[in-house]
Amino acid sequence: MNCSKRARLGVLLLSVLTFYGCEDLVIRDTSSLLIPRFHRSEILGLVAGFGTTFAAVPDLLAMLKRRSSAGMNPRMAGIIGIFQIAWVYYGLLIASRPVIVWNIIGVVINFVNVGAYLYFVRKDSAAGENRAVVP
Repeated sequence: MNCSKRARLGVLLLSVLTFYGCEDLVIRDTSSLLIPRFHRSEILGLVAGFGTTFAAVPDLLAMLKRRSSAGMNPRMAGIIGIFQIAWVYYGLLIASRPVIVWNIIGVVINFVNVGAYLYFVRKDSAAGENRAVVP
């Protein structure tokens, strides 16, 4: 065996021994001190899900404030809403409350966004037709 192969074998052996010695350092999903029914991973999931779920709210609020669909693209909200339905199903399969809760809220927000867009598009087109008729 040449020196390079011995060095690789030595590094591999030291790596395995190091990882074997760290088995007690594994993060365990213990129950929360504040809410014992929840595990820490669920609390972290709830906090993380908050940010991603409400990311579409600023666009919705801007559209409602302007009362116009100008500058909005409903495709993103529609696509995200459809895939959030898949996430809800996945959350049911793995029994994860954070995944289920945040994605249900996200589905509602994204489809309200699409609905508001369609409402304002119809309203804008109806207003455009009325302006064209008036001399």
